[in-house]
Amino acid sequence: MTIKQIIERVKENTPDVNTDLIELAYDFAEKAHAGQKRKSGEPYIQHCLHTAFVLAEIKADLNTIVAGILHDVPEDTKYTLEDVSKNFGEEIATLVEGITKLSKIKYRGIERYAESLRKMFLFMANDIRIILIKFADRLHNLRTLDALPPEKQLRIAQETIEIYAPIAGLLGIWSLKWQMEDICFKHLHPEEYKNIEYKYEVEQKAERNQYIQKTKNILSKKLDEAGVKHEINGRFKHLYSIWQKMQRKDRRFDEIQDVFALRILVDTVSDCYKALGIVHSVWKPKINRFKDYISIPKPNGYRSLHTTVFGLEGKPTEFQIRTREMDEEAHYGVAAHIYYKLDKKTPEPRWIKEVMDLHLNLENTQDFIKQAKFEIFRNRIFVFTPKGDVYDLPSGSTTIDFAYAVHTEIGSHCIGSMINDKMAPLDTELKSGDMVEIIIDKNRKGPSRDWLKFAKTSRAKNKIKALSKESRFEQIRRYIPGIKK
Repeated sequence: MTIKQIIERVKENTPDVNTDLIELAYDFAEKAHAGQKRKSGEPYIQHCLHTAFVLAEIKADLNTIVAGILHDVPEDTKYTLEDVSKNFGEEIATLVEGITKLSKIKYRGIERYAESLRKMFLFMANDIRIILIKFADRLHNLRTLDALPPEKQLRIAQETIEIYAPIAGLLGIWSLKWQMEDICFKHLHPEEYKNIEYKYEVEQKAERNQYIQKTKNILSKKLDEAGVKHEINGRFKHLYSIWQKMQRKDRRFDEIQDVFALRILVDTVSDCYKALGIVHSVWKPKINRFKDYISIPKPNGYRSLHTTVFGLEGKPTEFQIRTREMDEEAHYGVAAHIYYKLDKKTPEPRWIKEVMDLHLNLENTQDFIKQAKFEIFRNRIFVFTPKGDVYDLPSGSTTIDFAYAVHTEIGSHCIGSMINDKMAPLDTELKSGDMVEIIIDKNRKGPSRDWLKFAKTSRAKNKIKALSKESRFEQIRRYIPGIKK
């Protein structure tokens, strides 16, 4: 890797960018790391360059890329954070300081893991760019894992798949998530990895590519006739996700149908829906396999149309339809968001506030991690009010969680619910797409502590605990003379 390659990649993203700072950072880091070698035997500066190149690939902003080059200087050389600040400014020094502190977090079993994960969430809440640098740093470390002792390989792979890969998914940086997961899969489950790789890359590759090309030829002709400018690519699922699906559904590799999808890239949102109509006019859609993430984006900002149809020879075939901007955001998450919005403010996904609320309300680290895993790492569902308002909740949420998501007063005064026009109790687990109407009684004094048995979200639990305590006090006050209101 050379500094020239990094600069060329940065200029591909932003042609008019001034890259002098990148060159200065390289000169500084090369001098600082002079004579240092990695376990692989390569000069240490190569790790700095690879880290910066990954950041350029995901369209990180200039200061983040510069910090990527400098990220190990204070920890591994005679130069200090003050030296970085003096030469490159306070913002870059703050990023380097963050990554230095973050590097001290290690995976040491479940107890230390819980505290480490909590700290990592707080780093992200401070500045998401710090975790972007850590992802890039970690990805290059994974690519050179073979140079380390076997026990260290397993520790790093386990740490990555437990902590870093899920967070990359939260931030929508799927390109890094998939790469990290597949490398970890290779080290943690080598036999399973080899078996799936052989079936995927050798046994079925030619047949799969032929099927994709035939499908592309048919669809491309129809899109051309409709005047829809487009690009169609085959998108292959990474090996770890295939293995996960095999484990989850207890199926063999040849029983997993959706190991690939065709991605249609178009110019506008209206073209997305036009292309969807054309796909459905050519092939019969599969019931319950359509998702509109354009109208209702995922919590991490992901937008796309997904549909599965009975394609050639009746074979189920998935299509993902999106604009090129959506495609960039799908690959690079928050980094692409910064690039497209062209502002230097770090975007704050909605779950950042959820993390901070959990941190403030849950002192016990184990409780924090348990709730964070439920509310943040878990898949989300989308639930509708009768007026069409959309609320996203963690999968597994109940009606009472929905009630408190709408409003505290709604939750505290609810007595029942209608789900898809049918009466349902408050402990009913909701599904994505449910339309929920909460039935309230304004005369109700407050929530019941029994609701804690089936409330799942921290918001609902906290409100029930706080307001039910208050209601018990109010009951005592009414019956004991002399207690002030």
